[in-house]
Amino acid sequence: MATLERVERTSFGVFEVDLRAGELSKAGFKVRLSGQPFKVLTILLAKSGEVVTREELQLEVWGANTNVDFERALAGAINKIREALGDSAENPRFVETLPKRGYRFIAPVTSVVPPHQSEGVVQASPVVGTNGDVERRSAASESADLIRRVVVEPPIPPVLAYKSPEVPTRRIADLIRHGWSVRELVLTGLATALLLTTITIVWLWRRQPDTAPLRVEQLTHSGSISTGPPNMENLLTLATDGTRIFTSVMEDGRPRLSTISISTGEIQRVALPHELSAISLSDISSDGSKLLLRSHLSSASEQPLWVVPSSGGSALRVGDVMAHDASWMPDGASVLYANGDDLAVIRLDDGVSTPFAKLNGRAFWMRWSPDGKLLRFTVMDPLTHTSGLWELESRDGTPRQVRMPMTDHLSACCGTWTADGSAYVLQAGGNLWELKGGGRTSVLTKLTNGPLRFLSPVAARSGSRIFFMGLDQPSGLQKFINQEGFRPAPSFIADATRVDFSRDGVWVAWIDTDERLWRARAIDGLDKLQLTPEYLECFMAHWSPDGKRLAVMAREPGKVWRTYLIDAAGGTPRPLLNEDRNAADPDWSADGKRLVFGRESDPMGKESGPHSIQIIDLATEKTEVVPGSEGLFSPRWSPDGLWIAALSLNQKNLMLYDVGRRQWKELAATSAADPIWSVDSKSVYIHAFLDEKEPILKVSVPEGVIHVVADLNGFHNQETVNYFFGGLTPANEPLVEPRIGTGNLYTLDLKRP
Repeated sequence: MATLERVERTSFGVFEVDLRAGELSKAGFKVRLSGQPFKVLTILLAKSGEVVTREELQLEVWGANTNVDFERALAGAINKIREALGDSAENPRFVETLPKRGYRFIAPVTSVVPPHQSEGVVQASPVVGTNGDVERRSAASESADLIRRVVVEPPIPPVLAYKSPEVPTRRIADLIRHGWSVRELVLTGLATALLLTTITIVWLWRRQPDTAPLRVEQLTHSGSISTGPPNMENLLTLATDGTRIFTSVMEDGRPRLSTISISTGEIQRVALPHELSAISLSDISSDGSKLLLRSHLSSASEQPLWVVPSSGGSALRVGDVMAHDASWMPDGASVLYANGDDLAVIRLDDGVSTPFAKLNGRAFWMRWSPDGKLLRFTVMDPLTHTSGLWELESRDGTPRQVRMPMTDHLSACCGTWTADGSAYVLQAGGNLWELKGGGRTSVLTKLTNGPLRFLSPVAARSGSRIFFMGLDQPSGLQKFINQEGFRPAPSFIADATRVDFSRDGVWVAWIDTDERLWRARAIDGLDKLQLTPEYLECFMAHWSPDGKRLAVMAREPGKVWRTYLIDAAGGTPRPLLNEDRNAADPDWSADGKRLVFGRESDPMGKESGPHSIQIIDLATEKTEVVPGSEGLFSPRWSPDGLWIAALSLNQKNLMLYDVGRRQWKELAATSAADPIWSVDSKSVYIHAFLDEKEPILKVSVPEGVIHVVADLNGFHNQETVNYFFGGLTPANEPLVEPRIGTGNLYTLDLKRP
């Protein structure tokens, strides 16, 4: 059964369609889409989740008797829709192509029904506009007639047919001979069948999952909620006092702690002392009156803790502790904080700290169950840099991993308890999940299914509603072109995160968003080949000087990063150095006989052992430490073999090693990430990610003269807040992946209709 209601607006992700005006907007900004493409979009929205055949689209949009090249016109309309939505046919987030059948809109759709309209079919009001608006208004009026909000009851699952066991004729005759009457046999058979039927129905009822769809509602439309800096230990926190959501909101280009009204979506800044100009939210007290904040006056992981009234005002420093995350204890008078791999509790009245638990990683998002008996938290593995959920009971303090079905391949994190403690909502794989029960009897239910990344859930103070962040997916790799700014990179590397070109410029290799390594011809993308098997997760790759092999930083899931050698024509990856530590950033010597590599910086996990740069001889696999390289990482060997560039662990210095003289010197004192050599070895390009506008700098070698190549001003999309520097073309054109670091607030009710 379906209920049809007339709607004027419908939304999906950060997009909204005004059916009367015939307009498409993204985060409040209009996106050009009119005429037939707009009408095709509204038809797909009206049947969201269903296959719309090509014949249906032809009839609805062009009519049965229209003489046009239908196939070309439809393909053109679909392409324009995808361009407007930033979608792709290969990896669709909105419009899916079903070969030889039609198309399907696959994203969740939310429609707004005008309150003054009654149920049933309502006649569309005539749309009057200027001559210049005829096509758009016509499409809008027709679209408004097409689309309805359709709430479809979930299909009743088929009842498994129960087949009664056959009773052999000889057995019946034996029973009759032993004194059983036919009537007794019939009654006994009926009773047995009834009992088995009842058992079957009860079994089916208990096993039947609740598959009713959950309605995701968008609460804000400004797209201004900040996710914070892009690193693995930055986990956005939302908190609520029952009527408001507390989080960071972008204001004048900077994140500010703010409140968002749950009922109206109104945003108000929380007044904080000047000392807390750079903060992140950790938790809110059980009565909603006090916030627990961390200041960020440096790039160090451990930072001071502060208590601030939820209404704003003066701040109180929490003793002299340093922590990377914290939460309130159930008593409301003390704070649980995480420092390194340890959990400890500090009393606010006297500042006394006591150890609480020892972990095998760094804890984040500590959340007590409503009854105060069970603590669940996220642990970052210091070697694999994956996250997992752990728990401990208040009575014994022994940590144990939370066992969950079906998410072994995902990094689960950041959970929240519902108000009554009956469920735990977490994020994994860019979606939200509901976990009920524990151990072998636990049940895990997927709550969202894109197309946005949904994260940072927080439960309402009462009831079954949760609130969370919705973030648009990356928009694809872009190339910086002088005078034009950043423009889309060639389509065959649009999903790349890191890119490397062979020395002769003929081949290009890249890591895609699924952490796979590919190679193809640089000029046109032909001869495309996947070089790594599915079981390997790749981070970066560099071509050998002769273009025949690649040195790859990769790992098997749950294991440390290692260096692999892979033939450019394909084949089995060959690992180097069987260590229990992460080996990172392999790069080639000029003769291709050696590799330089390093370790990892602290933001990616606490590394044991010294942080130094080493060189491995590929023939003997013997290693040597580069003199004076302690405290450095991310090495890059120049193409001519004369220099090695590296970064300090705090990423505030670019260092240069003279291979012949075996001496280091500071090349530039600036924030730096992802150094890349120019082809002629005369410059190193770096991303000054902590500087204003996050410029890409060209640093001359060996003089150290700095030139700004590009920065955030080069992006045409004003929603870009930062980016990842992923490569350099043979023409020294930077390749970057823009990051939309802001999003909107969404909500859903776990209580299914």
